[in-house]
Amino acid sequence: MNAETAVRLSLADADHDPLANRTDRALSVVKRGILTGRLRPGQQLVESEIAEMLGMSKTPVREALKTLVGSGLVSLSRYKGAVVRELDTDAAAAIYDLRVLLEPEAVRRTVIAGGDLVGASHALDRAGEAGEAGDTVGMSLANREFHRSLYLGCGNPLLVTTLDGLKDQAALVSVSGWLAAGGWRTEADEHRAILEAARAGDAARAADALRDHITGFVERVLPRLGRTVDPADPNEAVEPAAG
Repeated sequence: MNAETAVRLSLADADHDPLANRTDRALSVVKRGILTGRLRPGQQLVESEIAEMLGMSKTPVREALKTLVGSGLVSLSRYKGAVVRELDTDAAAAIYDLRVLLEPEAVRRTVIAGGDLVGASHALDRAGEAGEAGDTVGMSLANREFHRSLYLGCGNPLLVTTLDGLKDQAALVSVSGWLAAGGWRTEADEHRAILEAARAGDAARAADALRDHITGFVERVLPRLGRTVDPADPNEAVEPAAG
């Protein structure tokens, strides 16, 4: 899929805020393309092409791309300009290392505080439906919402913002074409165990289950970085990044 097609698809199925300014709209569309894997790592993001598709000048697109550079989703190349960031093993390991340090604690605090788990439950259901339908985009977005719903009630807005940023960058892992053993059902089972512990009010068990989920994902996929996926091979299934 080329960048033009990816942007058009993200534009077509995105929910747009009618009050959003042009920069925010451009940011939303390009970011969605990256997070859903439609815009692949290394793919060039041409300001003029994106601006034309969105019906706006290049200035808001340029500002949106600058924001994405700051968030770690886009990088600047001397020869290509703005491109979707490509993660090497060290960069990916650093992202997941920080997640495993912060996210279990955030979930533990949410459970102790009696945070609302309804959003996580609904997201888990949507992820399962998307998995059954083979909808990897829907499954990836639902998995991200599942994790966010669990740490959102931790009581520390800065921790939430930090984890949001880490999860955005973690999405680059799945769209890099990494392979994972077990498939989406394994991830669904692990998510279900985390949610069950949280519902039971067992903060320590929920945190431990989440930690095992993240570290297990890293152990499965990190050694496979750089392998090429054959979409025709049923054993070569790409798993959405943990969360």
